[in-house]
Amino acid sequence: FTTLIPNLGIVSVAEDKSFVVADIPGLIERASSGKGLGTQFLRHVERTRVLVFLLDAQSDNPQKEYDILRKELAQHNPDLEHKQRIICCSKIDMVEPERRRELEDLVIDGHPTLCFSSLSNDNIDTLKWRMWEAVSAVTAEEDEPAE
Repeated sequence: FTTLIPNLGIVSVAEDKSFVVADIPGLIERASSGKGLGTQFLRHVERTRVLVFLLDAQSDNPQKEYDILRKELAQHNPDLEHKQRIICCSKIDMVEPERRRELEDLVIDGHPTLCFSSLSNDNIDTLKWRMWEAVSAVTAEEDEPAE
């Protein structure tokens, strides 16, 4: 656990395109029932427009990790199941090329994974643009007049 409290920051993807990102502490199994940092930070997730799941590329089973996160979010608030999401495998610089190809082909919950590395800066711009597109789409939906 490197993040102990939610941190806000601004991500700039182009001169006139930016959005706020919240770095939320990692969820652990049974967080929705108070384990670890528990529900102290789950309420912050409710205020987001898009969820970006960061799965460790070195994990033996990224699908299982995602399933645990998804379950904890749903147990905390079932409405979180409907939020747009981006699934990522981070620390891609730490795995062998064969494993990287496996992760790049991985589809989780109907979403292709985006592999990136903060250390090598690999696919960071792609991640920023995907986030921008997702946030823009949700914002446009929210701004549509109700019928």
